[in-house]
Amino acid sequence: MHELILLRHAHAEKARAGEADDERNLSLTGEAEAEAAAAWLKRRGARPARVLCSPSARTRQTLERVLAALEFSDTRFEPAIYDATAGTLMSLLDSHSDAEQVLLVGHNPGIETLVALLATGQSGEFRGMPPAGIAWLELDGSLEPGAGSLKAFWSP
Repeated sequence: MHELILLRHAHAEKARAGEADDERNLSLTGEAEAEAAAAWLKRRGARPARVLCSPSARTRQTLERVLAALEFSDTRFEPAIYDATAGTLMSLLDSHSDAEQVLLVGHNPGIETLVALLATGQSGEFRGMPPAGIAWLELDGSLEPGAGSLKAFWSP
């Protein structure tokens, strides 16, 4: 893997009574954010060889809008992404190192902590990852703390 695109899901509706957190759908704002993220990725020439996505409703709905705009080859829904730490995400990504460019769609705090860990080597250096925010990293060799450089960042 030489490039990693991390996308936090777009804004979701508040949970309704009795609704599980992973069943929350995108809000109208979130739908617009996801479409804007898709347009930005397309303009930047994103061409993920593999897509890894949390199985939650809001991440799947964010991804649907992105994939409508991009060419992709291999999408996998990974339960480990939901509620993952940066370490869990790094382990998962390490098992997909054969893909040249990976798009991962997930949740905070795992996404924002992973961006900080890869870019600075310190997991406590994160500054936040807004809903539908994108961090595009180039990786220098193996996937380890401090091995990434931020190629681009976008937020709605």
